[in-house]
Amino acid sequence: MERQHVESSNLKSVGYDENSAILEVEFHHGAVWQYSDVMESAYHEMMSASSVGKYFNANIKGQHPENQVG
Repeated sequence: MERQHVESSNLKSVGYDENSAILEVEFHHGAVWQYSDVMESAYHEMMSASSVGKYFNANIKGQHPENQVG
């Protein structure tokens, strides 16, 4: 999945696959996680949020099935 760089103290890059509704997040420490059942609108809200990391922590992490892939 192609990811784009984000300005965040915790997140390095974020990608989204609209066909499978999977959000993929790469952290600065190198781990890559996928979050399932994420609505496309949530992805767009996250990417346009004033703090991508805060949005992720409040609305994605712990709210969706997750799987470490890298």
